[in-house]
Amino acid sequence: MKQFLFLCIAAVASLLSAQAQDNIIDEVIWVIGDDAVLRSDVENMRLQMQMEGQQTGGDPYCVIPEQMAIQKLYIHQAKLDSINIPESKVFQYVEARINYSIGRAGSKEKLEEYTGQSINALREEWRQMVREQEMMKEVQQNLVKSVKVTPAEVRTFYNRIPKDSLPFIPTTVDVEIITFEPVVSLDETDDIKRRLREYTEQVTSGQREFSTLARLYSEDAESAKRGGELGFQGKGSLVPEFAAVAFDLNDPKRVSRIVETEYGYHIIQLIEKRGDRINVRHILLRPKVSKEEIATTTLRMDSLRNDIVAGKFTFEESAFYLSHDKETRNNKGLMVNGIANPNYQQETERTGTSRFEMQELPAEVAKAVYGLNIGDISQPFTMINSKQKEVVAMVKLKSRIDGHKASLSEDYQELKSMVEGQKRMEVLNQWVDKKVSETYIRINDNWKNCDFQIKGWIRE
Repeated sequence: MKQFLFLCIAAVASLLSAQAQDNIIDEVIWVIGDDAVLRSDVENMRLQMQMEGQQTGGDPYCVIPEQMAIQKLYIHQAKLDSINIPESKVFQYVEARINYSIGRAGSKEKLEEYTGQSINALREEWRQMVREQEMMKEVQQNLVKSVKVTPAEVRTFYNRIPKDSLPFIPTTVDVEIITFEPVVSLDETDDIKRRLREYTEQVTSGQREFSTLARLYSEDAESAKRGGELGFQGKGSLVPEFAAVAFDLNDPKRVSRIVETEYGYHIIQLIEKRGDRINVRHILLRPKVSKEEIATTTLRMDSLRNDIVAGKFTFEESAFYLSHDKETRNNKGLMVNGIANPNYQQETERTGTSRFEMQELPAEVAKAVYGLNIGDISQPFTMINSKQKEVVAMVKLKSRIDGHKASLSEDYQELKSMVEGQKRMEVLNQWVDKKVSETYIRINDNWKNCDFQIKGWIRE
């Protein structure tokens, strides 16, 4: 929780600064070495966390300045260690943060109104914030990289926990999936292309702005809120077909040809190029499949299910050779638990493995899996896949571990992760304690009456 609070503070420390400076009589409340924490810093953060419904876990006027002070210790160490964060990485994270914030606010204008700063000013301010956050993370990683856990330590940890205090491990499942994409009719494809050509003509003739059309008609919901704007991207973060056309654009007044990708059909307009990064707008239209084609595809999936149940093929062979889902096909249908978020989203312990809690599965998959026994195959069902396409799917329940109190035999990896987490936190806490004892610290008398996490802040 404390480490999470760290990241919250680092991620949003600047958002209210312009608004708050006019209302706060500022003063230095903490001094840490050559750095200072201002009253306005703390007040800005408190207001931001209050707006977002975040809890500090204590008195904000105690918790927030202490976490800011700890962060400054890490940044100082990063400078001593000559840790440098590549500008390309900073740029990528800042743009991701800008795009995320615009999406939350609803538009550039609303974000600028909310923060009291222009997008360019926010970009410059967040560049330093992101750089320091990454520096802090690298220091922490260097400090804990040698932490190892032995089986004996895991057993000792487990045996020391009172049986009535053992952690509860939720039900987890391993699921295999086969998907078929229904065929889109030529009439539907032609209609999509006709509409995109009409939008292109309207923009080219000056009848309407590309951004207006994107807000009204684009089926990429997030970028549509921003007038189709994607924010600065490198080639590697765009699908190849889209990137090839977008990076070939040079005139912001022109609209690209129609581009087909796995997401649908696009037209693109250049906004700005910066070195190997590009910012474009796009309009996405997704072809719709007919009810008749969905019914036909469901019958094909049902026939395949009958063949698998009859033993003509295995589910895994069918997934490898027949499934349209590229993400699972090479795993012979096995779904992998992963979280994709460009904005500092934290990973779960199971990320990168095949184990899912039921609520982590797509809703349609979870519903299909719920009544299955291990080895059972569901009836075909329709779902929206990760590319926002309607597909027909069936799933096989490979394994299930019902919710239970943690046991050493079944939950070794989870217990090992707990022990590793404890050891890492001990290393970091010891390092912070040592740095506090070695660093000049001065706290304003009015800010000392706190139950601090670290006792060494206040010296007699």
